[in-house]
Amino acid sequence: MSKKGILLVNLGTPDSTATADVKKYLDQFLMDERVIDIPKLNRTLLVKGIIVPFRSPKTAKLYREIWNENGSPLLYYSKLQAKMLQERLGDEYQVELAMRYQNPSIASALDKLKSGLVESIQVIPLFPQYASASSGSVIQLVMELVGKWPTVPPISFVNSFHDNELMIKVFAENARKHQIDTYDHVLFSFHGLPERQLLKCDHTGSYCLKSSDCCQTLNDTNKFCYSAQGHHTARLIAAELNLPKEKYTVCFQSRLGKEPWVQPYTTDVLKKLAGEGKKRLLVFSPAFVADCLETLYEITVEYHEEFRELGGEHVQLVESLNDSPVFIEALAGMIK
Repeated sequence: MSKKGILLVNLGTPDSTATADVKKYLDQFLMDERVIDIPKLNRTLLVKGIIVPFRSPKTAKLYREIWNENGSPLLYYSKLQAKMLQERLGDEYQVELAMRYQNPSIASALDKLKSGLVESIQVIPLFPQYASASSGSVIQLVMELVGKWPTVPPISFVNSFHDNELMIKVFAENARKHQIDTYDHVLFSFHGLPERQLLKCDHTGSYCLKSSDCCQTLNDTNKFCYSAQGHHTARLIAAELNLPKEKYTVCFQSRLGKEPWVQPYTTDVLKKLAGEGKKRLLVFSPAFVADCLETLYEITVEYHEEFRELGGEHVQLVESLNDSPVFIEALAGMIK
């Protein structure tokens, strides 16, 4: 019986916490032309000459903080999601997992699907909100690789799933476990992007960042904008939890370099809320479907410590989708 191929792709993780493995990961990640979208010579000098040599030892140390008996949490949960999805879909489907950077590679996963003689391939980049540097990069590489095959099967992509009802319900349920009413404020902290990458997604050239509220509503002009989709995800989760607008803030973390990134920055919001006397913060990170360095360390450790130094008391992470059966139903719904 011919099977339908499903390829799940997450961002990636080093093979281990050894500095050499972290260096390989950062090098592949940051040399992606969609991640640092500057001329190749400049990117090479910046990444290989400055960022990777200096950041690798520090980043390796951070990975050691979140590594556990299962290894990388991101890889562990991604493998579990693929396994659960395969069980949910049954023998009519062949589900493979890949990482955009490092292992298992997209090339190896595609080879498994080809060897499995699948009749079609559906690719789901595991990023709820579309960004050129994440979903766009996955789609480009898959097209490049499959485009070299003598026979190209029918292939389709899930562009984004920022408004998926079941995903929204999982995030909301995870938040309810923490007794939301005991927190002074709620943050929806998304991974950051340079503003120039948002501008490139505005094909009109006359909408993006022309006003302070351009991302507050999702429309035909900004429907593929990472920030606008993020705000939409936050609104849907807030609505599911009956959170009033004044109770939550959308912000962006993981800024790199000095040029403007999507704002407001999470660190600035922490300072503002501490200055207002807020003591306890509940933080979502809805750009990720599995807990990883950005959630388990940046939010749970760094932002918690920073907020306490500012006079706050506690920053609590709302866990990601991880091994939720409801999220697996969401994936199955995208496929079927």
